[in-house]
Amino acid sequence: MEKFFATCPRGLEPLLLEDLTDAGASSLKAIPGGVHFSADWPVCYAANLHSRIATRILWQVAHGRYATEDDVYKLAYETPWKRWCGPEQTIRVDVTAIKSPLKSLEFITLRIKDAVCDRFRAETGKRPSVDTREPQVRFHAFITADQCTLYIDTSGAPLYQRGLRQKTVEAPLKENLAAGILRLSGWQPGEPLLDPMCGSGTFLTEAAQMALNIAPGAGGRSFGFQRLKNFQLDAWRELLDSAQEAEKPAKFAQIYGSDISPVAVRAALANLDRADLLPAVSLESGDILEIRAPGDHGVMVANPPYGERLSELEELAAFYPQLAAALKRNFAGWACHFLSADLRKPKLMRLTPSKKTPLYNGAIECRLFEFKMVAGSNRKP
Repeated sequence: MEKFFATCPRGLEPLLLEDLTDAGASSLKAIPGGVHFSADWPVCYAANLHSRIATRILWQVAHGRYATEDDVYKLAYETPWKRWCGPEQTIRVDVTAIKSPLKSLEFITLRIKDAVCDRFRAETGKRPSVDTREPQVRFHAFITADQCTLYIDTSGAPLYQRGLRQKTVEAPLKENLAAGILRLSGWQPGEPLLDPMCGSGTFLTEAAQMALNIAPGAGGRSFGFQRLKNFQLDAWRELLDSAQEAEKPAKFAQIYGSDISPVAVRAALANLDRADLLPAVSLESGDILEIRAPGDHGVMVANPPYGERLSELEELAAFYPQLAAALKRNFAGWACHFLSADLRKPKLMRLTPSKKTPLYNGAIECRLFEFKMVAGSNRKP
């Protein structure tokens, strides 16, 4: 059994636990921002392929205590990197630190990179080159007050990069956060789903993949584990074949999207078409204040603008009561979910949320507000 750490957007750790359990992981322990677990390599491959929530899955290769930068260098130098990769491969080193007394993250990153290169040169006479944009092998270090853990990234590019999205509009949501919100909303494939502010279609794409049982990692992207010397090709092919056999044919899945911006609708159409998901989704231009519900019940998810400047905040303060009126008028029987960093939202809408789930959109602290729309109810006096 190997030790791994899977990262995810903060707030989605319970969902990541579910994904890793489904993949066959053991000894799971959630902490803020991720989950520690043990697994053999096929389980690691399955988690990379199937988890809609994970950002990266990191394989632990070394762990030790330290007091100085030289101790961290020694730990990295004594790690047998040549077992897993070669000096002809490009590398990148990333460091995350919590409560570390070390003065400079940039300096310790450089020291770890030097240790890796020095070890390769001592063993092979060659040093790997650094590529910060598209490295073939990624190394991660996690440093606490007195301990350092070294990892090799089994994912490569972050797992929210499904290999699908082509066109974007302003501030698109990361795919794994969108998938997490869909799960938190309680939506189930076959139930009507609407994103009335769909942007480039991230919610729609994730929902369509879920409805058609398409593994998020099956879209043609590559993974870091494929470039390691211990890669088990037969095990990977078996997992990939099994995932592709489980996919359902593309057909309408009661997933609806709209946006007031025709540019956004065109971007969403292009992205869904590129992913061969267009048959599953109905898409049109429309204003959330005017559109009608596509059924007498269902789930709405939306990532509206947060407002950063004072003028935007004032505009949103005027918009929220209009939004509440439109929801009451047109969406009775629906559960409406809004991701927002604007904690004034329920008060300004004069609606009482049935749930408030803390989530992070990158570094931005947000809430996922759920409003259950029952005509004439849940309005604050």
